[in-house]
Amino acid sequence: MTDKKQMIAELKAIVKPYIQDEEAFENLHEDTDFINDLKINSANLVDVILDIEDKYDIELDNESMDKMLNVKAALEVINTKVAAK
Repeated sequence: MTDKKQMIAELKAIVKPYIQDEEAFENLHEDTDFINDLKINSANLVDVILDIEDKYDIELDNESMDKMLNVKAALEVINTKVAAK
């Protein structure tokens, strides 16, 4: 399992092109919500998911995607999928 700080940094790099709220992005933490805080629209959220799949070489099903609403949930899903590989 990757170090949590490193994973959050990687996640920040992935979501950066899609965010609309710079301040929330700068202060990104585990409870940061992708849609409500970072103002990522649902179409871009799909791009984020695809980028995460590429980065970690995992496949995310709809159930996993539905859970990935904030940073903490995304990290949990990624860790679970990576561990299962």
